[in-house]
Amino acid sequence: MDIVSEQVRIGPQGLPGSFDLVAPAGGLVVFAHGSGSSRLSPRDRHVAEVLRQHGLSTLLFDLLTPDEATDRHKVFDIELLASRVGQAIGWARAHPAVGGASLGLFGASTGAAAVLCAAAAWPTRVMAVVSRGGRPDLATADLQAVQAPTLLVVGSRDPQVLDLNRSAMRLLRCEKRLELVPGATHLFEEPGALDTVAHLAGAWFANHTSTAWR
Repeated sequence: MDIVSEQVRIGPQGLPGSFDLVAPAGGLVVFAHGSGSSRLSPRDRHVAEVLRQHGLSTLLFDLLTPDEATDRHKVFDIELLASRVGQAIGWARAHPAVGGASLGLFGASTGAAAVLCAAAAWPTRVMAVVSRGGRPDLATADLQAVQAPTLLVVGSRDPQVLDLNRSAMRLLRCEKRLELVPGATHLFEEPGALDTVAHLAGAWFANHTSTAWR
């Protein structure tokens, strides 16, 4: 399996991104980081590495410009964040190396709300969604419109976020699953917790990104 890495720019803001193309690829997963984070998130980078081992290409990019990232209102502006995920989807569709690859979205915390909103807006483009410790409550208005199979992963010792994800499960109308990582807290810092997330995500994307873009 060959991996070609490329530093890219997304959208009119020129948001920096790290694109790793796996050949042959089973699909592309776009990452949306949580509040206070960036494309350099060590947790997202770890998950992305495992996904590439599953044969999936990955794109990690900054959702906000440096100035925007200091504005707390923009950090929690889910509509803005979802539009940036949409720009990444557009970038991927136009990239000659990606071609007709299937597309998955992976979001953490507020980024999970952003990818759920983007999945609702791009129902024929997004084939699967995975949320890690996500805030789906911030995407409540869009949850019923999500068509992509959705996996919600939450730490068993993250009770507030677990309650929010259970409520989201009742609203989602797509294929869905809630997975608890035993003993894990919100950031999945416990030994082996993040590996569990990564392999759950890898299996979910591998099972649901076999259909090319329509």
